[in-house]
Amino acid sequence: MPPAETHAHTNRLIHATSPYLLQHAHNPIDWYEWGAEAFRKAEQEDKPIFLSIGYAACHWCHVMEHETFEREDVADAINDKFVCIKVDREERPDVDEIYMQVTMALNQGNGGWPMSVWLMPDRRPIYAGTYLPRAQFLMVCQRIHELWNTQRDQIREQGARIQEYLDTWAAGQPADESVIAQDFVDQLAHHLARFFDVQRGGFESEANKFPPSMAMELMLRVGTRRDDPSLIEPVEVTLAHMARGGIYDQLGGGICRYSTDPEWLVPHFEKMLYDQALVSAIYLDAYQVTGKRFYADVARDIFNYVLTDLRAPQGGFYSTRDADSEGLEGAYYVWTVKQVKDVLGEDDGELFCRYYDVTESGNWFESRGHAPAGPKNILHVSKPPEMFCKLHGMNLDTFNAKLAGWRKRMLAARAQRVAPALDDKILTAWNGLMIASLARGARVLDDPQYAEAAARAADFVLTHLRKDGRLLATHRNGASRLTGYLTDYAFVIEGLLNLYEATFEQRWLNEAVALNDQLLAHYLDKAGGAFYFTADDAEALIARTKNPRDGAIPSGNSVEALNLLRLAELLDRKDLRSHAEGIFRAFKATAESSPGQFERLMCAVDFYHSKPLQIALVGPRESAATQALIDAVFAAYRPNKVVAWSADAAGDDAIALLRGKKPIQGEPAAYICAGYQCGKPTTSAADLRAQLGSK
Repeated sequence: MPPAETHAHTNRLIHATSPYLLQHAHNPIDWYEWGAEAFRKAEQEDKPIFLSIGYAACHWCHVMEHETFEREDVADAINDKFVCIKVDREERPDVDEIYMQVTMALNQGNGGWPMSVWLMPDRRPIYAGTYLPRAQFLMVCQRIHELWNTQRDQIREQGARIQEYLDTWAAGQPADESVIAQDFVDQLAHHLARFFDVQRGGFESEANKFPPSMAMELMLRVGTRRDDPSLIEPVEVTLAHMARGGIYDQLGGGICRYSTDPEWLVPHFEKMLYDQALVSAIYLDAYQVTGKRFYADVARDIFNYVLTDLRAPQGGFYSTRDADSEGLEGAYYVWTVKQVKDVLGEDDGELFCRYYDVTESGNWFESRGHAPAGPKNILHVSKPPEMFCKLHGMNLDTFNAKLAGWRKRMLAARAQRVAPALDDKILTAWNGLMIASLARGARVLDDPQYAEAAARAADFVLTHLRKDGRLLATHRNGASRLTGYLTDYAFVIEGLLNLYEATFEQRWLNEAVALNDQLLAHYLDKAGGAFYFTADDAEALIARTKNPRDGAIPSGNSVEALNLLRLAELLDRKDLRSHAEGIFRAFKATAESSPGQFERLMCAVDFYHSKPLQIALVGPRESAATQALIDAVFAAYRPNKVVAWSADAAGDDAIALLRGKKPIQGEPAAYICAGYQCGKPTTSAADLRAQLGSK
């Protein structure tokens, strides 16, 4: 038995539940968690606060910890001058959102993690930045300490100005009398397309490229509605290059958070659950739009990665897989020619290296100390398999069979390495996103295992992350805590609605309605429309926000707008439609004055203006004819629709859409309606496919 690990220091974070905070539990810094104890100490001792915000899979957070927070000289310099607080931005997105806004305001729009913010004891900001090298960090600390002791009035004036800015930002622009127009949705889709890289996909950039999932979702919606290839082609280019690039794990599946180059080759290697959800969903969309199996295969690979690596035994999904292992970024994922051939042999190894661009000189030339030294290769597909086979005189099916075997052997060899750390907290919001995508995948890919996985995760959330009918935000090691945020409700409701359509089990719809009632009761701004990010009885921060912008994840207001519209269509609830209109009015002026980052909101607006289809299916579930109708409905790319089913809904009172619907002469039938006005029902799956435009 190895001896127990000893540490020179152990601070209060040793009692934290967050893996990110636990990473800092043995720093010499006298860290506190965000909360009353720290604030009381700052007030009583008249000290400013140093607030550090990050997350467990953040590479630059690791760098700043090793360079700065593990250093005794840094601890000596700041422990007596500041009250130091660590925050996991994934557990406290409410805190992160406010201080990130300050950070960007003070740094010409630039923000990121780790976030470094200095506060007065009342939590109003003094100064903010992101990653700071040790010398610069110490210089800022010393300067703020001096100003606090010698120019307190100046600091207070600065804090008052920042607070005024925050108050203005949180309030947003006044609500409009009208909702966002469909013309604006179409204009935004074309505006986004103009900034796409026509050769490599994604937004034009000479540096970082993030998967633009929500932009592509909007472009596909508008592109198919208007039959406009100029909106669909950039999406296809992007999805092809992402799936063949280094940002995609060519062995294990799954997508990394972003690429550090315009070629999608070199990622920051962390894998976030939310990216798996959002990216898999856009591949499902592309499959439905184009019928190309390639997109379905990528979505399936992402799902299988999540089920293999990020699923907890009880069914919920973990948050992230780190970028670093053994202190080196990407070490788990890179290869040399020798390593490949040691696994596959000379001949197979040579062909594998050619296909995945593994060379003696390497294709990743990073030389920083935190990346592996020497030649190293990130697996990526430099030529599509059809072209590669043509160049090498190979049969495509034969090559694909060989490739599957090689990948399996290489993955087994990689599994012998020290794996990057797992952030095993279970976040309600991110689970909602994953449930939503898996449930859609079950229908689009006709694979019930994904519906089963989504249902298990939903059961976990509703059992372990709900108390007295209200959601909690995070769970780890058997304990759930923190009052749920708007995103927790909105994302889980979306997941439950998708799960209802995947299984047609009434309980999922009932749970969605119950959560929506809680959201309306505790988060709705009854005067200004839209929803606050935090509940009316949550911890009071220096601002209560209704931020509508989509970022790395969608805005809660964006997702909830579509939830409200879907529920309104299913249940014939005009009050819910009115609440969605309130969101559109609340953010119309903001969206029109600065249209970036409103893609998911515009998807909801598109649904609103489209006269969405209401599809009612009736017939025994065990009937092959009923299943054929269900398959026809979900084969089509018709995002602006709701679907309900019953065995024989002639007297059904639970779902308004099903009332009065019944089989036709004993045969399962489909009713296509809009605004509760229905056309002639059909019993033919072929006819239904034709009506819906299925490929």
